[in-house]
Amino acid sequence: QVQLVESGGGLVQPGGSLKLACAASGFTSDYYGIGWFRQAPGKEREGILCITSANYQTYLADSAKGRFTISRDSAKNTVYLQMNDLKPEDTAIYFCARAAGIECSSDSLYYPFWGQGTQVTVAS
Repeated sequence: QVQLVESGGGLVQPGGSLKLACAASGFTSDYYGIGWFRQAPGKEREGILCITSANYQTYLADSAKGRFTISRDSAKNTVYLQMNDLKPEDTAIYFCARAAGIECSSDSLYYPFWGQGTQVTVAS
């Protein structure tokens, strides 16, 4: 069965970095778009970045540009989210999700499979 498991979250100081991992099983991640989303307390879930099956990086939020990047390790069937220069407003639960097809979308409805999320807290 399709499973996505996020890891790598934690507490980090402002200006710090974290690398989140999304380990996929039950399917080959190379054949699908994989997106990262986040949800802060009291806010709606928002898209951050997505990687297409052709490994094109697609930003889903302007706030991630210049600070976050996405990558894929096909051998490990894992997609990563590298986050640099973290700010307190980046505090949220971060989710990865598998798209319905090879492309990416900012519409969360395009992603039928989701992980459980990993907490990221940016605070001093």
